[in-house]
Amino acid sequence: MKRIALLAVLIPLTLGGCGLQPMYAGGSHGAVAVALSEVEVGPIAGQSGWLVRNAITDRIGAAGEGKGRYRLDIVLDDQINGFGIRSNNTVTRERRTLRARFKLIDMSNQAVLLDATAGSDAGIDVVTSEYAVIAAEQTALEHLSGEVADQIVTRVALYVRQHRAKE
Repeated sequence: MKRIALLAVLIPLTLGGCGLQPMYAGGSHGAVAVALSEVEVGPIAGQSGWLVRNAITDRIGAAGEGKGRYRLDIVLDDQINGFGIRSNNTVTRERRTLRARFKLIDMSNQAVLLDATAGSDAGIDVVTSEYAVIAAEQTALEHLSGEVADQIVTRVALYVRQHRAKE
């Protein structure tokens, strides 16, 4: 019993020395959250662009509308490729791929601070119902948009955290 109590005291002490720190320390008033609220997301073409842009603005806060210190420019590549061919040359499976190239730009001097990519893909079963296939493609796009938005916001937050610490 004394060993368990001793471990319960020692384990938290060792974790403090590993260098891990919460990304959003300070909540909405922390350095990362404040910097993310200063990001303006530029318009993105197409339905996938609308979905990704809305997902990003939901994650960083609605403040990114025209008063930003930074601008996030995003170009998307949305593709559906068929594979898995039946004997009658019909597709049995599709892969929907959503890739994003994004740039974080400092609005004061137009310098590119971060130039990176994000992406994800999903498999879709092709069934005899055309409606079901269209619904599955749409659902896949919605999920992929959220995943790509998460990747973009995480990369921007990491960048901001690393560079705000230097300031």
